[in-house]
Amino acid sequence: MAILLTEETPVLVQGITGRIGRFHTEEMIRYGTRVVGGVTPGRGGTEVLGRPVFDTVKAAVAATGATASIVFVPPPFAADAVMEAADAGIRYCVCVTDGIPTQDMIRVKRYMRRYRAADRMRLTGPNCAGTITPGRAMLGIMPGHVFLPGRVGVVGRSGTLGYEAAAQLKDLGIGVSTSVGIGGDPVNGSSFKDVLELFEDDQDTDAVVMIGEIGGPQEAEAAAFVRERMTKPVVAYIAGLAAPKGRTMGHAGAIVSAVGESAQEKVEILTGAGVTVAPDPSSMGETVAAVLAATGGALPAAR
Repeated sequence: MAILLTEETPVLVQGITGRIGRFHTEEMIRYGTRVVGGVTPGRGGTEVLGRPVFDTVKAAVAATGATASIVFVPPPFAADAVMEAADAGIRYCVCVTDGIPTQDMIRVKRYMRRYRAADRMRLTGPNCAGTITPGRAMLGIMPGHVFLPGRVGVVGRSGTLGYEAAAQLKDLGIGVSTSVGIGGDPVNGSSFKDVLELFEDDQDTDAVVMIGEIGGPQEAEAAAFVRERMTKPVVAYIAGLAAPKGRTMGHAGAIVSAVGESAQEKVEILTGAGVTVAPDPSSMGETVAAVLAATGGALPAAR
């Protein structure tokens, strides 16, 4: 089992005919992802990498049975691409696009509320690295070789720090069940709490690494969920301890604008909820290993 993505998941690539879309489609196919087609308006009837291209997501879903999609669409049109995926019946969508206007993402969130919770598409991103179930399938832009299959879930706002955590775990012989990038924008599709809930219910995940950063209330909401619901150990790292208040740091959402949004405050909130916080990015792997040893769990073996 894995969350969100397996090697059996049929995937569409929205924007497959573009340079970036084609490049990452090839990487995903090589990794083992079941890419069944692509979507680019006006390019229907053509092929890319042996996969059919359709004008609309609805036509692609009808022809291929796809249940997941990844969006490599320029910022001015990416929100419409996400809403089109939701309207076509896609169950899981990853939006990699960076620079989508916040107002557009608010429109996406409102649009998706028209669907019942049971029928609502799950979205991760925008501005995220994607999702990978190591050794099985990859829906994103991450370097697949740094992820060892195993039983530790990873969820983070920063793609690069997600790679770093996976590489450190791999060096220690600890594998990853699924790694999910939720993106660093102020308004995104899925929160830490949403993904932690999936990991809590996943029988193949024994512990979770959560990688946060300054700005926004998501880490505090995650802490409340950990305190009330999580039975599995959670290790966190919060980037931005030295960030000055009021300055955007890297991600559009990484800006301290309210009480509880600084890195130090988030560390205190998480620690108070029973989360073990790594003191710096170079110690994420060691902290996970120590927590696993303290809870009596063997290091997760690669599957």
